[in-house]
Amino acid sequence: MSTHSRPARVAQMVQQTLGELLTRGLRDPRLGLVTVTGAKISPDLRQARVYWTVHGDEKVRKETAAGLEAAKGYLRREMGKTLGMRVVPDLSFTYDEAIDRGDRIDQLLREAKASDARLAAESPRETESAEPAPAAPAGDKSAP
Repeated sequence: MSTHSRPARVAQMVQQTLGELLTRGLRDPRLGLVTVTGAKISPDLRQARVYWTVHGDEKVRKETAAGLEAAKGYLRREMGKTLGMRVVPDLSFTYDEAIDRGDRIDQLLREAKASDARLAAESPRETESAEPAPAAPAGDKSAP
């Protein structure tokens, strides 16, 4: 079974080209600071799924998605000029949720660390007020 490296190379070129096009900016005000995080190309090189992310809330994300859909034809045409391929892949844009999941995990870890620090700060006060444990008798061999 052979592995096809051409779709991977084309996916990387698509990601780079779209990143450059979006960095230069488009006239659509809905498209702000969009980051292209990845691309996958079908084995026949006719379909490209482009993963993207943007900073902001759900409203910004929806506006950016609408802007990308509206700019799909322009982006495909410009990408065709740059790539020089006989068939330029059709673009479909998918929001990359990996960044959001990573932020959520980071937030949970920070909350757990803060909770642990808070519990550690409270526990020495409790042990100081508690009575000390009685000492084992000197002749008792069961004590360590």
